[in-house]
Order: sequence, then C-alpha cells, then structure tokens
Amino acid sequence: MLLEPPIDELVEKVGNPFKLAVIVGKRAKDLSEELSEEEKEAIPEVTRAVSEVHEGHIVIDEK
Repeated sequence: MLLEPPIDELVEKVGNPFKLAVIVGKRAKDLSEELSEEEKEAIPEVTRAVSEVHEGHIVIDEK
C-alpha cells in the first residue's frame, strides 16, 4: 500500500486517478528495462515512478 506521498497529492498533480495509473505504469515499465536487479531490489520500479511524479520529474503533455 502506498502511504507516501499521499494519493490525493499525486492525483492533483496529474488530473485524475486513471491518468496517474497509466503514467506510473508506463514509467515503471521503462524503469524495469533500464535498472539492474540490485537497483530494483533496493527501490522497486513503481516506487521510483511514483516518486518521480511527486517530485515533478515527469511532465504531463496534454496534447
């Protein structure tokens, strides 16, 4: 279960929960291809993707 950052803050950043799920899922998939097994074990891909959204590293293009 995701406790930090709060889901409400993440949804507010991207617009709606469905968009959040797609963005985090796509980024996590990219990370799973890029990271080594040791990096994946240290911090899971979904956790990294959520952190990137929360910190503003992922920008949503509305086009």
